[in-house]
Amino acid sequence: MLVFWKERLVYLATPKTGTTAVESALESMASVVIQRPPELKHTSVGRYWKHFAPYLTAAADEDFLVVAVMREPIDWLGSWYRYNQRERMFRPERSTAGISFDTFVEGYLSDPQPSYADVGRQSRFLRPERGPGADRIFRYDDIGGFVRFLEDRLNCEIILPRLNVSPAGTTNLSPAIEARLRSECAEEFALYASLA
Repeated sequence: MLVFWKERLVYLATPKTGTTAVESALESMASVVIQRPPELKHTSVGRYWKHFAPYLTAAADEDFLVVAVMREPIDWLGSWYRYNQRERMFRPERSTAGISFDTFVEGYLSDPQPSYADVGRQSRFLRPERGPGADRIFRYDDIGGFVRFLEDRLNCEIILPRLNVSPAGTTNLSPAIEARLRSECAEEFALYASLA
């Protein structure tokens, strides 16, 4: 999470949407930088409005614009799947080594979810059931549009480095699993489609 005081802007770091690159490029300009632990770095919009927004609003005497990025849902799950195939896993129970992408997505759709598939939902991160969501959500596949917005708002040129990139891998879904994912996670796909 990054807070830009003068510009009255807050960037929430949706997991697996280039957050490490954005933070690396912008941390020197931010008034507040929260990068560790992951639970704070990836503060959801619901937690922001409940805990951080009242403090910032009281201190600044006005609201901040809250922005975030969303990735296409299948691509987002594929990034998690590939990321957790790394050889050196901090939490081995989250490893996806040796399982197929179909198995990973089936686990994601299970209740309860196995540890390796417990990665949350972007829609819940960005649009909680109660309270306001992010003011503006940008599409990950148009990261250039997000960068142009930031350049205009922060009045500087921004070059994003390539950092913390998931390893290459195959993320093809069988038609049956994809249809089930699209049905059971319709809110994810609807939110992403609304950003077009």
